[in-house]
Parts: sequence; C-alpha cells; structure tokens
Amino acid sequence: MTAAAFEATVLTIFPDLFPGTLGASLLGRALVNGLWRLDAHDLRAHALDRHASVDDAPFGGGAGMVMRPDVVARAVDAAFPPDDPRPRVCLSPRGRRFDQRQAAAWAEGQGLVLLCGRYEGIDQRVIEARGFEEVSVGDFVLTGGEAAAMLVLDATLRLIPGVLGAPESLLDESFAAGGEGLLEYPHYTRPQVWEGRAVPEVLLSGHHARVEAWRRAESLRLTRARRPDLLPRYPDAGARPAEVPQEPQERGQSHERHPAA
Repeated sequence: MTAAAFEATVLTIFPDLFPGTLGASLLGRALVNGLWRLDAHDLRAHALDRHASVDDAPFGGGAGMVMRPDVVARAVDAAFPPDDPRPRVCLSPRGRRFDQRQAAAWAEGQGLVLLCGRYEGIDQRVIEARGFEEVSVGDFVLTGGEAAAMLVLDATLRLIPGVLGAPESLLDESFAAGGEGLLEYPHYTRPQVWEGRAVPEVLLSGHHARVEAWRRAESLRLTRARRPDLLPRYPDAGARPAEVPQEPQERGQSHERHPAA
C-alpha cells in the first residue's frame, strides 16, 4: 500500500513564490513523483474590497499595518476543513523555535498548513481562533513569512522516506539522532592536497574504526566550540571516549600512501 502524499498548504499574498527552491533538485523530483503536494492560496483572493486589501492600521497606534483577521479567516476556511488534522503553523519571530526534532516529527505526519505574515504581522485573534501555533526559524526578522515557510518545508520534506537518494546520509548530519544531536563532522574530497591544505591523514587510512572515531571527535569539538548549548540536551554525547585509535603497525609493514587521483 502506497503511503499518502505529504500535503503542504501555504497561505500567502505571494503564491507565485512557491514552490520556488522547493521545486528544484531532490525536493522538486519528489514533488513531481507525488511524494508531497503543494497548494499555495492567495490571501488577496479573499479580500473584502475591490482593492484586494488584506491589511489595516493597528489599534493603539504604531508604525506599519496589520493583516486583517476577517480576510485571513476567509482564506483559512476556504483552504481546508475545520477538522483537518495537519498542524497549523504561523511563521513568526516570536514563536517557538523550529528545530530538527520538530522537522522529524512533522515529516511523520500528513502534512502542514503554513500561514505567512507580512507587514507588522497578523491580527492575534485569527491566529488563536483558527488554531495556529506561532513558530520561529531563528532570532531575526524577515520581510515576510514566505522564506521561513520554505525553510520549514525544506527541512521537513527531506526527511520523508523516498525523498533523498541516500537516506543513510541523514544518520550523522548535524542535529540528527544518529549523530547524538551534535554538529556534523567536516567533509573532504579530491584533490588530496589543495592550495597547500591536505586532507586529514586518518581519512586516507582505510581504517574504518579510526575514521569513525575521528568523525565523532570532530563533531564533539565543533559542537563545544560553536554550539555548546546543544551538549546539555544530549548528556550521553560526551560519555564515550573520542580518542582516535592508533592504526596497528606490523614489523616491516609499509605505510607509504599514494595520492588520490
């Protein structure tokens, strides 16, 4: 039995921005192959005046405009039924922080509904009345929620089975459970020496245990240096020794290495 496609519904005043980068490469191929579907709704199509206005001045004064609750509600009600089980997400810098764990949880579901704000934001009443959760992609402010929606979808869609050509690549990447939630280790490819910089010798050894130990040590080093806040979340990350084992050397054994092509 084929699993149902992941359904992504986006509510925005710029529906032509979608799928954007989501339509390229692996995610674009998955879209064509029916692993996920996209429905971008134009909020302006539900405006109440001939000017297709979606915003108005804020009560209490202040700069900027606020997206009207009646217009947004009309769009929401037309886009999907009230009993739609998909999570409803309003992209907002004041929301709960989006992370890899949340992406993995959403990837296991039926899909997402994403509401993209503009101007000063969206009237709080419609966010609450229609059951949206405010979610942030970081401690910064964008001109609109569309870029944030694409980020959330990209991070989530790539975790759906069948989207990536090599699913094992998910195991050790940054924040992944297989990598204990640490930052990912550095990667190297040909040429073996570039601008005087050589690939770490251990990666050329062919000794799988040493390679794995080096990668874990690098993950720990980078996490401690760049994201020490991650370590308390994964108390077992530093429990195992991270030393790189020495490659055994037999008497008379040659360790001459030949540069990679």
